[in-house]
Amino acid sequence: MTGYSRPQSSELARRIAEPRRFMQVIVGPRQVGKTTMVRDVVAASGIPHHYATADEPTLRGANWLRAQWDIGRLKARTGAAVLVLDEVQKAPGWSDWMKALWDEDTRRGTQLKVVALGSAPLLVQRGLSESLAGRFETIRLPHWSPSEMRAAFGWDVEASVFYGGYPGAAPLIAEPERWARYVKDSIIETTVARDVLLLTRVDKPALLRRVFELACRYSCQILSYTKMLGQLQDAGNTVTVAHYIELLQEAGMLMALQKYSAEAVRRRASSPKLLVQNTALITAQASMSLEDARADSDYWGRLVESAVGSHLANAASTERCELYYWRENGREVDFVVRSGRAVTAIQVKSGRPAATLPGTAEFVSRFRPTRTLLVGSGGIPLDEFLLAPVEHWIGL
Repeated sequence: MTGYSRPQSSELARRIAEPRRFMQVIVGPRQVGKTTMVRDVVAASGIPHHYATADEPTLRGANWLRAQWDIGRLKARTGAAVLVLDEVQKAPGWSDWMKALWDEDTRRGTQLKVVALGSAPLLVQRGLSESLAGRFETIRLPHWSPSEMRAAFGWDVEASVFYGGYPGAAPLIAEPERWARYVKDSIIETTVARDVLLLTRVDKPALLRRVFELACRYSCQILSYTKMLGQLQDAGNTVTVAHYIELLQEAGMLMALQKYSAEAVRRRASSPKLLVQNTALITAQASMSLEDARADSDYWGRLVESAVGSHLANAASTERCELYYWRENGREVDFVVRSGRAVTAIQVKSGRPAATLPGTAEFVSRFRPTRTLLVGSGGIPLDEFLLAPVEHWIGL
């Protein structure tokens, strides 16, 4: 794919080199380089290893999982070995079986090191918390950041805003139609069909796809579930729409941001602000070139806000912070980032500099945030904000 090595590679290499202590679980959305990273690290370690994937049209069962584990055990007969299990969440009952097999090896002193990968982060997390407590460590692999796309492919920030952060699609941007087909067929459709519909009961698959399309069309906008139903023109109910958004969020495709409040109950009761986690998911469906998008100030403004939101969502998905929005009486703060007790209010402006920021002023008077930031016109330049880690801006 690329010679670029993600920062998480060195952490995984260090853990694999240690004596067997915990399973290593790598989670993240599709096409962010999980498999490539793990195979490169394991190959470079020089330790005997076995790789197997459950990412097949037919779900893999317990017998398949035990068979792969036994191959790993054979490689560990004379010393340490590594077993890599890809798309592990697709093996029914995987966490219970892995617990039993891991505990067997612990009793026997078998030095089989296990690395499990999953592309539906919250589905994987459920299995871990239910069965494997105390037996695993997690490395979260988010979408590629603009700084990573620059390091790997030489992209400027405008390219990252439009083309997002999928390294597998990067070599295709010189052929925009081919690039868009790749994103739609290999990322969007594969994620929906294999990571959502195949693993979860969905009574209205067509509605779930329309919910995703709606989220792309209204990324960074606040929509009540009732208003979403009106846009979808479907006879479903708000509970169904909320559930489908949750499934798409579990697959790493979008986030439904809640309104910031000092009270958790009020946050949960708010209308969500939809945020697509990789802008490629928006532009691949738009039949528009980078030049066309840049010339359309309204569209480009929404895309820039989505890119800033995606950058922040990357940090939130790896549990470095929590991400919200705020709006009251027509006054809004685009993003509110909380890390411990520190709260940062962020406004995004891509057009002419604003004379005043009433939303920020109102938020400051109510909540006394640690800091306020303006990104874009009249504030922190967009490229400076997107090329720096989120920790730099929120004081982590």
